[in-house]
Amino acid sequence: KPHPDKLNSDKSYPGSGKIKAGEELKLNDHLIIVGYGFNGRTVSKAAKTAGIPYIIIEINPEIVRREKARGERIYYGDATYEAVMEHAGIRDARILVIGISDPAATRKAVKMVKHLNPKIHIIARTRYLREMEPLHALGAEEIIPEEYETSVEVFVRLLEKYLVPGEDIEKLVREIRADGYGMLRKLSDGKAVNFNIRKDLPGIEIIVIRVNEGSEIAGKNLLDMELRKKHGVTVLSIRRDSDMIHTPDGCTLIQANDVCILLGKPRKLHDARRFFE
Repeated sequence: KPHPDKLNSDKSYPGSGKIKAGEELKLNDHLIIVGYGFNGRTVSKAAKTAGIPYIIIEINPEIVRREKARGERIYYGDATYEAVMEHAGIRDARILVIGISDPAATRKAVKMVKHLNPKIHIIARTRYLREMEPLHALGAEEIIPEEYETSVEVFVRLLEKYLVPGEDIEKLVREIRADGYGMLRKLSDGKAVNFNIRKDLPGIEIIVIRVNEGSEIAGKNLLDMELRKKHGVTVLSIRRDSDMIHTPDGCTLIQANDVCILLGKPRKLHDARRFFE
């Protein structure tokens, strides 16, 4: 049974939240957000704060039901279908932000949207750097590769912890982005770049570790564990499913299957593994 807030032209079911065929959302020069994960929520909050008219398209009916009840301007639909985007006012929209993790669906949506509205500005999130060129070729103006934005964020946190001047950090980030993330690509290829953690921060390492079910840290917050104070280990970031917690604080609750990025001396990191296993 279709969801009552589904954004399509189906007339066969009732529902006060649905948009009927021929009905318009009466938006103009607006923002369309595809996906209501971490990125979609962040963009919608920013739009709301700035007074930018927007609409969200989300394919998970439970998320739509919950957020609709909270007053969010969100509708159930698949953004790869023309009818869905037509009802969202794609021909009159100024910007489209695609925040989903499905690369094939992202490519399909970009191609279709550019056909419907060649003037729209498309910002797309992708998990992998290899998706940047295909999305550019299809018409996306800006592509944010999550894989390398996460790396940038880790660099920033690491350098901040070791009191590298803010202007130096900003310069590094600008250079990485201006180079189309080429500096980080070289890092992943094993080629030399100006910044080298082993040379510039001797004795410090970063590891990535998953929180196992039943581990000591699962279900506790960082303040309870006192990893930095007692064990000399800093949690830089946490990946939870498709979301990223870039700046965890003492109140951040660690859950089973979280993927944590840890900073510390090799021996300290080795000793801290027992809390995650």
